[in-house]
Amino acid sequence: MIPTKQHLEEAIATVTPFVHQTPIVTSSSLNEIVGAQLYFKCENFQKMGAFKMRGAVHAIQNLSHAQKKAGVVTHSSGNFGQAVALAARILKVQAYVVMPENAPLVKKEGVKSYGAQITECESTLAAREATAAAIQLKTGATFLHPSNNIDVILGNATAGAELLQKHADLDFLLTPVGGGGLIAGTALATHYLSGNCKTIGGEPFAVDDAYRSLQSGKIETNQTTQTVADGLRTNLGDLNFPIIQELVSEIIRVEEDEIIHGMKLIWERMKIVVEPSSAVPFAAALREKDHFRNKKIGIILSGGNVDVSNLPF
Repeated sequence: MIPTKQHLEEAIATVTPFVHQTPIVTSSSLNEIVGAQLYFKCENFQKMGAFKMRGAVHAIQNLSHAQKKAGVVTHSSGNFGQAVALAARILKVQAYVVMPENAPLVKKEGVKSYGAQITECESTLAAREATAAAIQLKTGATFLHPSNNIDVILGNATAGAELLQKHADLDFLLTPVGGGGLIAGTALATHYLSGNCKTIGGEPFAVDDAYRSLQSGKIETNQTTQTVADGLRTNLGDLNFPIIQELVSEIIRVEEDEIIHGMKLIWERMKIVVEPSSAVPFAAALREKDHFRNKKIGIILSGGNVDVSNLPF
């Protein structure tokens, strides 16, 4: 089922008081390089450093009083774990976060600093799911999926909604595609809040499951996770895929060197810190310049949680 415009409006009302209205930044030099007018929605300046704060807040706020009392559990190697931990702290709910033992120490410290209880497990999806299920059984906590949850998707939609409220005349709105929660939410925002803006995804060739899923009409998976865009290594889900199928115009794939080049340009020209996944939609705009020439393009910079001691350039 595709959420309605009323669902989106309720999500905006619920999420707005708890998140930053992140800035929209332009760069004349990047406009010149692409040959289009670019509007970057800087979710790297969001609380905990990524758009995922929006989905976490919305999902927790939509729980019943009894569910809030029992707490929430998720499994995450980083950003969504931090988002759930911080949102839960703000909303006075206990959070349990399952993290693979090889997750970056900086991300574990982040989750801990927000007051969540961390349980480490082997770095396989099966181990993450089993550990989260055991915590659910023991505590009665509600499981929150990072991207395949309608309340998370609607929360994510608020970033695109804020951009469209300021720039209603965008021709395209570009986002990265990983688990599908951001692009599905963004597509809802463009569908309900804009006349003719099209939602386009950017995805690495190395993990192009969403591109192939749109081609085949069923959820495809990846054989490898070898991409510098570590936030985009996950697969689409059965709740976000129907929204993507119906409302996303296309997905543009980019090479690893294009992602790194795009990331470097954003750092150098805009003087802001973004993670590799954030650079993927900008890399898509660079790759398909003819497609976007003289158009108005929104780009969601999804996050800035990058290990600065291990940059790809």
